[in-house]
Amino acid sequence: MLYLIAYDISNDKRRTKLHKTLSGFGKWTQYSFFECFLDEKELITLQHRLKAILNEEEDNVRIYHICASCQAKTQTIGSSLPAEDKLYLL
Repeated sequence: MLYLIAYDISNDKRRTKLHKTLSGFGKWTQYSFFECFLDEKELITLQHRLKAILNEEEDNVRIYHICASCQAKTQTIGSSLPAEDKLYLL
């Protein structure tokens, strides 16, 4: 499933930790914005890691679930459409 994750973190240290954490789960596509293809277990793991980093009184993270139908209707200008990276084992 595709998740769009947007964040607004004022603290540089927390923002850097958040960015590094999200980099392990998805693709950084724009400033403060990630596209992540996650299964349910990966989403739960990510949510727990984010909660350990964030200050809920100061920080703002939004996770948008994009269904397959909506993903098919996605339009981009100047970049490629969101696509899940494929891993091939030989």
